[in-house]
Amino acid sequence: MVVSIFRSRIRPQHEAEYQVLAAEMLTLARAMPGFLAYRFFSSEDGERCSIVEFESLEELQAWRDEPRHREAQKLGRERFYTEYSLCVADPIRESSFQL
Repeated sequence: MVVSIFRSRIRPQHEAEYQVLAAEMLTLARAMPGFLAYRFFSSEDGERCSIVEFESLEELQAWRDEPRHREAQKLGRERFYTEYSLCVADPIRESSFQL
């Protein structure tokens, strides 16, 4: 498994437009080979965090390079984000607990 952690802040005036595109991108990501999971969190100060898991780095890279996703990335830089950071990581260790 490989994990991408995308932290961002959205320009408030474009929030509604961003939400439409984000929903489209999530549908597209879920259809990509190797997609495992998506989680989203936001903080009171406006920072957002998306965590996306794929089975392999190659499959995550295929998502990164998907043409419609590339267009969305460009729109993000030009229109939606005031800032963002991306971290791609291979988990060193995994454990879980379920009651």
